[in-house]
Amino acid sequence: MYHKSVLKNGITVVSQPFMDRNSAAIGIWVNTGGRYEHESIKGAAHFFEHMAFKGSRKYSCSQIKEKIEGVGGALNAFTAEEQTCFYAKVPKKHFSQTFDILADIVFFPLIDKKDMEKERTVILEEIKMYHDLPQFRVMELLDGLLWPDHPLGQNLAGTPESVGGLSVADLKEFHGRHYSPGNIVVAVCGAMTHDQVEKIVGRKLAQITAQQPSSYKPALNQQSQPQVVFLRKEIEQMHVALGSLGLKTNHQDLYCLGLLNVILGGNMSSRLFNEVREKRGLAYAISSGVKAMDDTGLALIRAGVDNTKIVGAVELVLKELSKIRQNGVTADELKRAKDYFIGQFYLGLEDTMDHMLWIGETVISKDRVNKPSDVEREIRKVGLPQIKRIAQQIWDPKRLNLAVVGPLNDPLEARLRKLMKCS
Repeated sequence: MYHKSVLKNGITVVSQPFMDRNSAAIGIWVNTGGRYEHESIKGAAHFFEHMAFKGSRKYSCSQIKEKIEGVGGALNAFTAEEQTCFYAKVPKKHFSQTFDILADIVFFPLIDKKDMEKERTVILEEIKMYHDLPQFRVMELLDGLLWPDHPLGQNLAGTPESVGGLSVADLKEFHGRHYSPGNIVVAVCGAMTHDQVEKIVGRKLAQITAQQPSSYKPALNQQSQPQVVFLRKEIEQMHVALGSLGLKTNHQDLYCLGLLNVILGGNMSSRLFNEVREKRGLAYAISSGVKAMDDTGLALIRAGVDNTKIVGAVELVLKELSKIRQNGVTADELKRAKDYFIGQFYLGLEDTMDHMLWIGETVISKDRVNKPSDVEREIRKVGLPQIKRIAQQIWDPKRLNLAVVGPLNDPLEARLRKLMKCS
């Protein structure tokens, strides 16, 4: 059973006690990320995530790692478009010390100029690395089509120019503005009662004062014609991303879209995997995915395609989308998709870390945690007409965006534009 409470200063605490486990997973979730940055400080959220581990008011860089890894634990962090999370998993008897360390690096970081200069070099190399990887570069290009002139359409880590220009004052200002109690969720899963968790969190963080909540630039979610973007690169495989604006986090049809995604390209039994890879051998890897955010979302299809088969592969994907829009799916497909979705969901809740990530993400994005049985009930309710309606809405040809990275030329690009019905 989930427990949720709010400290007087606005910090939310959510927990799932598993008293029979030997571990506890902790996540400090912050309601800020890449979309909260203006262009001149693009990459600040990601840069701060790196800097938090360089030292805090109580702990040096080496102590942060040694005091958690030295007792058999693991720690890490990630930055996304709307959230940043600092997390650890440790044997239960080390929970209190581990939380003290995580809270100290999140709320009381040093942000030293010398350390920042060293980490700047690391992040610049990280940006170069992802630019050199076509499977990541193609996604950046797709994001730029979906959200032009918007932080969501820009590299989460920033650009060499924006990262190169960030100062200690910039990071401290970003931290002070966004890392305030109303933006924080502490999520814990494992061998701790909620009362124990709340007491430890309160002892460390109750004195932090509340500030104004963070804000971001809204997404327009407007598109009236298909779009394409190409990047010519001499590599051995074409990388393709076909995407459409999806559904926001609290949309009533989000589970329906999730089931459509399973049927379309979510596993090895999916339509795209069978038709594009198994039957015709047009791609080594092909899959689909969905991402939901506060006011927008993404549905996408990704593939790594033989350089000589790019047109055939894209044509076949478009045909499969047309079929699912016109005819919907079968009852058997929907049943298998529901069983797969629910099975994967329950399997993902068995580990204390994965369970913590689920409750933390849902509370910070939706301000609630549904019971697993509630999720299963919503999935079971989805019917064939809903699937067809969402397929027609999401995969409307006018809403399609195609990004391709590879050894392209004028004739190939012209054929792909024609397939997409782009002028």
